[in-house]
Amino acid sequence: MMNELIRKYNVAAPRYTSYPTVPYWDTVAPTTAQWAAEVQRTFVATNNSNGISLYIHLPFCESLCTYCGCNTRITVNHAVESPYITAVLNEWKLYLALFPAPPRIREIHLGGGTPTFFSAANLELLLQSICNSAEVCDDAEFSFEAHPANTTDAHLETLYRLGFRRLSLGIQDFDPKVQDIINRKQSVDDVRRVTTSARRIGYTSINYDLIYGLPLQTDAGMQQTIEQVITLRPERIAFYSYAHVPWMKPGQRKFTEADLPEGETKRRLYENGRDAFLKAGYSENGMDHFSLPGDPLHKAEADKTLHRNFMGYTTTATRLLIGLGVSSISDAWTAFAQNEKKVEDYYARIAKGELPIFKGHLLTAEDEIIRKHILNIMCRMETSWADEAMQTAAVYEALPRLRELENDGLVVVEPFRLTVKPEGKAFLRNIAMAFDARLWAKQPDAQVFSAAV
Repeated sequence: MMNELIRKYNVAAPRYTSYPTVPYWDTVAPTTAQWAAEVQRTFVATNNSNGISLYIHLPFCESLCTYCGCNTRITVNHAVESPYITAVLNEWKLYLALFPAPPRIREIHLGGGTPTFFSAANLELLLQSICNSAEVCDDAEFSFEAHPANTTDAHLETLYRLGFRRLSLGIQDFDPKVQDIINRKQSVDDVRRVTTSARRIGYTSINYDLIYGLPLQTDAGMQQTIEQVITLRPERIAFYSYAHVPWMKPGQRKFTEADLPEGETKRRLYENGRDAFLKAGYSENGMDHFSLPGDPLHKAEADKTLHRNFMGYTTTATRLLIGLGVSSISDAWTAFAQNEKKVEDYYARIAKGELPIFKGHLLTAEDEIIRKHILNIMCRMETSWADEAMQTAAVYEALPRLRELENDGLVVVEPFRLTVKPEGKAFLRNIAMAFDARLWAKQPDAQVFSAAV
């Protein structure tokens, strides 16, 4: 039965880290003045109560991982670090000028690229400059992404001293054949070394990123990777589906579809991994995430306080997320904005004293309602439109699409309520897609999303 459902629902679908999804943002981007006004409005409404989140994109990598879908700049020249940090700090000053009061920072996440490409001293300069210009909340959550092969004790100790308690190690797969074809090489010993050092220093939550569906992956190889991961016992595991989008990321053309496990074979990699994690004491959180009891992600799932944004699943829900750095996406709850994607264009805008946004979206009233429903589905496995404020035409247009999902045993639809069944967790993207009014109103002319399953 599951194989039949995989064949049926393995269609191109968004990952829903936002609504509307980026391809459906308005063709006419908000002006800088409009974006600034939305940021100020949300800041005034929420800074005192919830604070703000910061995502800082550090794009540099010494080599290209061919599976990667992130915005990166490949270089071995570490002289790029200082000018980039200067630009990011100047961007932050532009936002500080918009805020009528000191920002209360509730969350910082360093993403990439490879944040640990930067020296510990340069990361300290960046983060101290930001935190010294703000108030850091007592319950702030700071996290960073790290490459196991280049993360040093100096990185770990410096970031810990600055308030970081979470790190995420990009592993993907330990199989040498897979590592070779995706050009992502780190050993079990590298991962063990960083994990051991982080725990000795005092980090309380370590995440391992794994990807299923990579080229040349096999059941046996994936099983061995998972066994090694469970032995190291990270507090969290993100077990993502590989997104094959070579029309967007040419590096993925190093291999072809013939090298990829697809459909039922790909899903079996996930199901085997999921079963192993559950047997080892992890709980499943949202979509593709697992955590041990005691980890905040586990508690957020139980308390139905899990949140999802451009950083993925998080336990911290703020309505203002400021993205700093090239290609970063900001979220003011009523609007989105993305920074320039090329480093040179980003530098040029900053040099002119301009917020470096090049596209974005102002949410309509219907967008905001649909966004809440999709967040509920992705984070709480349920949503309701009993409250008139949660009703809009798109909800009722979704009901016929949900009937087929209900007939397949994936959801329960009651008057004014939708509940995702345990069997439906594998199809969250399909369920959320039923509510996606913009996607149904205009199907894309070309493929822009990866497969759902």
